[in-house]
Amino acid sequence: MRSYYSSKIKSFLSQSTETILGFLSDKHSHNLEILQKNAWIDQIDILKDQFREQFQFHDSHIFFEFSIPRMGKRADNIILIGDAIFVIEFKVGEKNFTSSAENQVLEYSLDLKNFHKGSYPKKIFPIYVSTESENAFQPNIIEYPDLLFSTTFCNKDNLFEKIKYLIDDNNVNINFENDPKEWEESGYLPTPTIIEAATALYENHDVKEISRSDSGATNLSITGKSIEEIIENSFQKNKKSIIFLTGVPGSGKTLAGLNSVYGQMKNELQGTACFLSGNGPLVDVLREALTRSEVQKSNKPIPKYLAASKVEAFVQKVHHFRDEYLSSNNIPPDKVIVFDEAQRAWDEKMASSFMKRNKGINDFQKSEPEFLLEVMNRDSNWSSVICLIGGGQEINRGEGGVEEWIFALQNKEELKNWNIYLSKEIIEDNTYINDHEMRNWLSVNANIREGLHLDVSLRSFRSYKTSKFIDFIVNNEPEKAKEIYFSNETNEDVFHKKYPIYLTRNLNLAKKWIKNKARGNERYGLVASSGAVRLRSLGINVKSSVDPNWFLNDKNDVRSSFYLEEVATEFDIQGLELDWTIMAWDIDFYREYDDWNFKKFTGTKWNKINKIENQNYLLNSYRVLLTRARQGMIIYVPEGSNEDVTRNPKEYEEIYKYLLCCGIKLLDKDC
Repeated sequence: MRSYYSSKIKSFLSQSTETILGFLSDKHSHNLEILQKNAWIDQIDILKDQFREQFQFHDSHIFFEFSIPRMGKRADNIILIGDAIFVIEFKVGEKNFTSSAENQVLEYSLDLKNFHKGSYPKKIFPIYVSTESENAFQPNIIEYPDLLFSTTFCNKDNLFEKIKYLIDDNNVNINFENDPKEWEESGYLPTPTIIEAATALYENHDVKEISRSDSGATNLSITGKSIEEIIENSFQKNKKSIIFLTGVPGSGKTLAGLNSVYGQMKNELQGTACFLSGNGPLVDVLREALTRSEVQKSNKPIPKYLAASKVEAFVQKVHHFRDEYLSSNNIPPDKVIVFDEAQRAWDEKMASSFMKRNKGINDFQKSEPEFLLEVMNRDSNWSSVICLIGGGQEINRGEGGVEEWIFALQNKEELKNWNIYLSKEIIEDNTYINDHEMRNWLSVNANIREGLHLDVSLRSFRSYKTSKFIDFIVNNEPEKAKEIYFSNETNEDVFHKKYPIYLTRNLNLAKKWIKNKARGNERYGLVASSGAVRLRSLGINVKSSVDPNWFLNDKNDVRSSFYLEEVATEFDIQGLELDWTIMAWDIDFYREYDDWNFKKFTGTKWNKINKIENQNYLLNSYRVLLTRARQGMIIYVPEGSNEDVTRNPKEYEEIYKYLLCCGIKLLDKDC
């Protein structure tokens, strides 16, 4: 059951307050504070008073403390009336209305609309009750295209009056028959952001509660079980194992890795675990989010630095881990290590150059994967390494891809005792490994396991086709992109309507659209390539990096993404996501002779990138940027300037025309 209490309103009215309170207290897993108990009593009394004489609604259904797992919270009340859902948030004793509480009830309603199967076809009305308010200002009620409505404000005396108004004004069919139990237990298919997921796992939520598990996606529970079995087998047989978990952008690889670390941390008999990432911004954002969560949930005031020190064991920077064991022969205490974005580990050339320049080590002749595996090999007992691999996600010089890991396992004698586990996709798809002989070697020497490839993007939960659409754009296949853009998801929904993508030459129009499109706390922001340096003339400065405040702070903070002033590049945002993005396109990645071409701005002019490896890094950067939005995006292509040779209008025009050929519609004021 998702709720603490569930009943027809008729039964609710007939039960005593003490009886209902008993049901609520029994389900409450934490110590029941007097404040919570009194709030429940007030809610019960108010709802009874409001519905006692409304006999035509006595067969409707009421829920208390309905679980919203993705957010790790519970809605105070939900009332099912006909084909409508009323989500009610009480602020007992309050006289005023706050934007945070307004967003809270709207967020609950959005969660039901987006992820709760039984709520998809229903009208959903969020209601905010500030019990002691006198005259609530009520903005016009907005009906969104998905049958979600904007928040209604009321007090303890006019709650039913407002509900009745919403029913009459919006043609709610009160005679529609519901099966409340079926509705409550219908599929809940959430797709949390990585920040939400990390926080929920850290706060003891199960991955089953916060992750999508429908047949349209490889179930993360299956992936978790497969990894768990491999780790258990390594422990029982005292063997070394390395697991390669692959997947498309946004498919849940990082969530699966975090879940493995957290599961291992609970299994004290097998030893500790840690999550390592070479993605510094991701680590910084996750640490800051977990630290804030630790401070917030603490029963006693706790200094932020103490909370930060506690979460550092959960998420670490891979370079700190590397440097710790570079200067000693110590054995790591962790038995399970997760390497996030393992495809970005340095090859031998890059690692050797860095060690010589920055560490004064002249004879470091090995890749980063080889060194990291050698460190984990120091312990003669068991250990497991989990490599999270994104195909086509290498975005910087020296990133060796999955091949560097396989090369070390294949050629270093001391690593040949490691058991290799992976999906068949690594062997069959040259997205991951170009070397045909290496793929043949893996087909003989690796163990193929179900669940080690995640093939559907959960980030863009509105459509599973988003990552494929972006692939066609960057791979110069406009006709295939156009086919997806206008394709039917179901008999009713077209891709570009479920996942809106528009094209514009007007940045102000893009900003206006995205602000109007986002609801509640849905996060939006501006993104661009780190090489898009001539966007500076338009106020978009890619040389100024963003910090965790950009991802975490609210609409009132000038440092947040909501202000659309600071821009995140591929290095800032890889592994993270927003609900809505404006993707600003510069002529570092431009069109010529019906194909993509590549440039880098140096000094006062653009220079062509001729090296294939560096071209791929730039192409992957745009792939990353175009797959950061969960719900939709605007692609902004500037006009350029005839007075500025570094902003050639013809080159911007070719990009613009190509994206039109991909089917992307123009944004106008009516969109």
